[in-house]
Amino acid sequence: MTGREPLSRAAILRTAVAYADEHGLTALTMRKLGQVLGVEAMSLYHHVNGREDLLEGMVAEVVANVRLPAAERLGPADGWQAFLLHVAHEVRTVATAHPNLFPLMATHPPAAPWLRPPLRSLQLVEDFLGGLVSRGLPDEAAVEVYKVFTSFLLGHLLLEVSQLGADSGPPDEPLDEGGAAVARDDVPRNDTRLDLDTTPTVLRLQGPLATHDAAAEFERSLEALLDRLDRELSQ
Repeated sequence: MTGREPLSRAAILRTAVAYADEHGLTALTMRKLGQVLGVEAMSLYHHVNGREDLLEGMVAEVVANVRLPAAERLGPADGWQAFLLHVAHEVRTVATAHPNLFPLMATHPPAAPWLRPPLRSLQLVEDFLGGLVSRGLPDEAAVEVYKVFTSFLLGHLLLEVSQLGADSGPPDEPLDEGGAAVARDDVPRNDTRLDLDTTPTVLRLQGPLATHDAAAEFERSLEALLDRLDRELSQ
């Protein structure tokens, strides 16, 4: 790799995201990724542990672009509503910048079932819940907002990126190329056993976060939508 950036996990993930942005996720293979990086596909397996690890790393690379504001950055009208507006536009910016990858960001299994896409990293959920609580919402309300807000973002943004040409169906499985018969055990990978010591808000709210009643949530969201439409159409 003379004259190139040394091969590393970070370089592989950045290149994979850029390639999928340009060509689509289904065009991405380990062999093609190796060609772009100027190495044999087998070399990639020293840094990524196969297809699932590569996909999860790509998701983390995209999610890392979502920036939540600190309390002092929203000005005098710094309520939870302003916070949600900022976060919604931030996530939409990331989704429309990576339309080919947002369906993966939205549907790839997160590290824990209560890390709801697209706010799917532990630190991002911690900062989101902490941002709501610090702006006056009680714990229970913050959890409810988290669930409703993520559902809204997923529904709207999946539709928007599909209109931009993204394939919102499950990706094909072309990535495990290069002849690697056995996954390496010493390669860092996403670990589903989350350490919550550094995320005190998530730790405190772990119980209600893990409670999910899809039918009740659907009915509440539908009722809120009907109420809003009724108010608007009756004016």
